[in-house]
Amino acid sequence: MALIKSLVLILSAIASVSALATPHAARNSFHHRALAHRAPVPVPAPLNVPVAPLRKRANGKRCRQRPASSSAVAAPTTTTPVANAAPEPTVEKPTTTTAAQEKPTTTDTPATTPKPSPTTTKAVETPKPATTQANNSNLPSFMVGTQTGQGTFYGTGLGACGIVNTDADFIAAVSHLLFDTFPNYKGGNPNNNPICGRKVQATFQGKSVTVAITDRCEACALTDLDFSPTAFNQIADPALGRISGMKWVWL
Repeated sequence: MALIKSLVLILSAIASVSALATPHAARNSFHHRALAHRAPVPVPAPLNVPVAPLRKRANGKRCRQRPASSSAVAAPTTTTPVANAAPEPTVEKPTTTTAAQEKPTTTDTPATTPKPSPTTTKAVETPKPATTQANNSNLPSFMVGTQTGQGTFYGTGLGACGIVNTDADFIAAVSHLLFDTFPNYKGGNPNNNPICGRKVQATFQGKSVTVAITDRCEACALTDLDFSPTAFNQIADPALGRISGMKWVWL
């Protein structure tokens, strides 16, 4: 410990001697430089130097465009096809229809169509057949249409058709000319004549009577009728005995 203190004292003595031996100017040089640095520097007065006017660029000249550098041009990209590569599948894009593309269907007010006038169809009246036989040109004239002749009456009994009648029955006899030539009658037994039982309607002066044919009249003309007394009384007065202009049709 005493040794350490002795070394400290020796070192302190050496430092003091070094300080006394340093010159005065060297020790204060830093201080003078610091004071000189703090002093203001005089600013020189501006010189009146004429300034040359700026040149204007001519309006007719244009700046040259710089040529594009070769590095700026992109080289075309070449794609080398891959050998033995399967073709890419074609994917169909679904067609989408936007609401703007679909035009709304505008329904105009339908024009009023005039209603067609109803066609009036007149009912065609079917004329009543004049006779029960078909209107055939092969039929005799007394079988077609309305016949006109005379009317008489007689006392009834057994007729040519083999039927026994009374005066109260509504029957009549036709002319032998008509009876013998009636269609489909082949002669022979008169009871087999198709005219037997056929009916006719006779009219005279607005009165009508319907009778059945059961006999044959020898004295009658082709279209005359010979009635029973009761049948004749329906269209005329028996006191007349004979009427002309009577009309009749086959039923």
